[in-house]
Amino acid sequence: MDNDTGPTLPPGARLPINRCNLPALILGSLTYQRHPAPLVLDGLADLHRDLWRHLDTLDDPALRAEDFMAWMRGHFCLDDPVACGLTGPGGREKADYRRLVRGWGFDPDGREAAMIKGWVESRFGLVTRFHRGPLQDADGEAQARFLHERTTGLYNTNALEAQLDLLYGFCQYELARRHPGRTHLTLHRGVNRLEDHEVLSRPARDRAVLLLNNVNAFSRVRERADEFGDYILTARIPVAKVCCFQDLLPGLLRGEGEHLVLGGVCEVTVTTL
Repeated sequence: MDNDTGPTLPPGARLPINRCNLPALILGSLTYQRHPAPLVLDGLADLHRDLWRHLDTLDDPALRAEDFMAWMRGHFCLDDPVACGLTGPGGREKADYRRLVRGWGFDPDGREAAMIKGWVESRFGLVTRFHRGPLQDADGEAQARFLHERTTGLYNTNALEAQLDLLYGFCQYELARRHPGRTHLTLHRGVNRLEDHEVLSRPARDRAVLLLNNVNAFSRVRERADEFGDYILTARIPVAKVCCFQDLLPGLLRGEGEHLVLGGVCEVTVTTL
């Protein structure tokens, strides 16, 4: 392993194209974890420039959250399914960004989680590595099940991936407002067996370089993370890789200090309870 750059993202864990300003090869690398740059989804800043300008005038995070949710309702007609053409049989007018994230909280291997993992593939080019089981076999049953849940979950809904785009944009806006100039957050994840993860290297007994799934749950509260396993993985996570966090919007995530984090190659410190 090159000590300066570390392992890069394996070919099977990345797509050749995505919809942001950096290729998956870069944003999924160990170098990016150590030296991050902003991630920008294509067109998001320009499409919603009036929202960002309005939020700039508000000093209260609670007011910004309230006005963001109002913008989402207006822009995506969330309170008017007729305007979206979702009144016919099979229309899933109640499926929105909040239900997706809450669904992840209930079951990180459920249908809503498959839709979020699929969104990460589309926007960031990071391939899903695990959903109810390993997905390394492109022709396997687990991969087919994942694709089925992802596609049926999106069918006949109201621009759910575009809603997640804007949620990510708002998350990044809020992190910049609350932590100006900060590049990393120290977050924790509890696991039962390190061997259940894709371990790329073990530079030391208390350190490991992992290939994480394309999106993962971490917590800023170590005591919360230790509820989920005997080993605690602690990592310096680039702020740009945070898709959502508990305090972003009321009732969005249930876990104390929970963050949804983009995956890729990640250096962690390994400790026990």
